[in-house]
Amino acid sequence: MSFLNELKKQKERLKGTETVVTRADGVKYLEGSGTLVESKSPGFVVDTKPDDVPVLIVDYLYIGSQDCAVQCVLEKYNIKHVLSLGIDLDISFINHKFVHILDLPESDVRPSLDECLPFLQNAIESKQNVLIHCNAGVSRTSMVAIAYLMQYQLLDYEKAYNFVKEKRPAIQPNAGFKTQLLSMTPGQIIS
Repeated sequence: MSFLNELKKQKERLKGTETVVTRADGVKYLEGSGTLVESKSPGFVVDTKPDDVPVLIVDYLYIGSQDCAVQCVLEKYNIKHVLSLGIDLDISFINHKFVHILDLPESDVRPSLDECLPFLQNAIESKQNVLIHCNAGVSRTSMVAIAYLMQYQLLDYEKAYNFVKEKRPAIQPNAGFKTQLLSMTPGQIIS
């Protein structure tokens, strides 16, 4: 018997399996067939413990999770501007900017930074508190805060990352965000 025939015979003995794949938008389907799978889970980790204390990074610049972007927290910290990354909240009572960016390593950060950094700088130059937030305040939020320090405080990536990490230990920009920021020159993040 040939080796190829032996492999085919062994393959026939294998038990069939189905693999459930979850896309970035949380939709689940069976791999190969494309059949959608009913799911009671939302496709992401549900946050059951509020993370509603924004962290001051530099004068006037706060970061946090979406739990910080509620009226009582914003009033408590005298926050006048909110930058929402990937999470569009209804907070029309305040100066609010939404920037669409997914927390995926392949997301191009430059267009988002071109929108975010001037918004932050305008608030800070006006000496008004501004909050950067995403869902968990871990990846997208830290990416923008680090880029802000690289652009306006002229810190290199490592110094900016360590500075933000010291203030909010939970931060962790995804690998793609980190790679992109490492390739950028301080002071030249945006044109």
